[in-house]
Amino acid sequence: MALFPLFTLICVAFCASLTHSQLDFQFPEGHTNNWAVLVDTSRFWFNYRHVANVLSIYRSVKRLGIPDSQIILMIADDMACNPRNPRPATVFNNANQHINVYGDDVEVDYRGYEVTVENFVRLLTGRLPPGTPRSKQLLTDEGSNVLIYLTGHGGDGFLKFQDSEEITSQEMADALEQMWQKQRYHEIFFMIDTCQAASMYERFYSPNILAVGSSLVGEDSLSHHVDPAIGVYIIDRYTYYALEFLENVDQHTKKTMGEFLNVCPKRVCISTVGVRRDLFKRNPHEVPITDFFGSVRPIEVISNVTLVSLVTNTTKTKSVMPPKKYRYIPPLVNFNSIL
Repeated sequence: MALFPLFTLICVAFCASLTHSQLDFQFPEGHTNNWAVLVDTSRFWFNYRHVANVLSIYRSVKRLGIPDSQIILMIADDMACNPRNPRPATVFNNANQHINVYGDDVEVDYRGYEVTVENFVRLLTGRLPPGTPRSKQLLTDEGSNVLIYLTGHGGDGFLKFQDSEEITSQEMADALEQMWQKQRYHEIFFMIDTCQAASMYERFYSPNILAVGSSLVGEDSLSHHVDPAIGVYIIDRYTYYALEFLENVDQHTKKTMGEFLNVCPKRVCISTVGVRRDLFKRNPHEVPITDFFGSVRPIEVISNVTLVSLVTNTTKTKSVMPPKKYRYIPPLVNFNSIL
C-alpha cells in the first residue's frame, strides 16, 4: 500500500520537470480553427474611438471568414446607443462616414458592466460558471489559433477596465499560461492598442505567442483624427493603419503576418510599434495573415471511392401483404344520374 503514494510523487515530480519544449508533442503540426477575442475596456463618450477600434477589427475578421460563433466581442460602453450620438445606431471610424462599423449584424457577447477583468480571465481560461451561454464561451482546443485584440487606456504594466479596475501584465501572462497548460490554443496573436502597450506582453512566457503593441514603454498611443460632427476622436492611429491594411486583403490573399507587423511606421504612428517574436516558432514573413484574421476550413479530398451495396441478401422473396383491417364498401349510388 505504501508504494502507491510513492509512485504518485514520482509522477508529479516527473511532470513538473517537463519543459515547454518537451510538451510540444501534444500539439498538432497545423491548426484547425480560428477564434477572435476582441475587447474594448473603456467607458464614456470621449472614448468613442476605442469602440470604433474594436468594431473595425471585428468587421475585418468577420469579412475574412471568422463566423460570429467564433468571435467573442466585449464592449464596455455602447456608443451606438449613447444619447450624445447624433447618429443613433451607428459607429463610424472616419470623419467621412464611409464605413458604419456597427452595422446591422453586430453580435456583442459581453456588454457594459459585464466587461470586467474577472470575466475576461475566466473567458480565456475556460473557468466560467455552469450554465454560461455558448456565445459567452471561448470553445478553443489544441488546434485553435486565437487573435486577442485589446484597446483602452493603459500604463506601464497594466490595462484599465472601465476606469474602476485593471489587469496587470503578470495576470495577463499567467492567464495565457493557463490556456497553454489546458491545451486551449495552438498559436496566439496578441494585439494591443493602448498607451505603453508593449509593457503588457513583456512578461509572457508561454510558447507560440506573437505579440504587437502600438507603443513602447514610456510612449503614448495617439488618436488619428476628430469628427467635427460629434466632437471627439473616432479612431486611434495604430488601428487606423491596421484597418487600412486589412481592407485591402481578402480570403485568398498572399499577405503575411510579417507585412502586417509593419503597417504603422513611426512617421505615421508617431509612437513606436513594439513586436515580440521570441516565443513564436515560425517566421512571421512565412505566416499567412489569414492564419489569424481569416477562417480555416479543413477539407479532405477523397479520390478513390468504392461503392458498397447496402443490400446484403440478393435472394428474391415474395412480399406478403398484411391483411386488410376493414372490408371494402362501394360508394353510394348517385341518384341524380338515374333521374
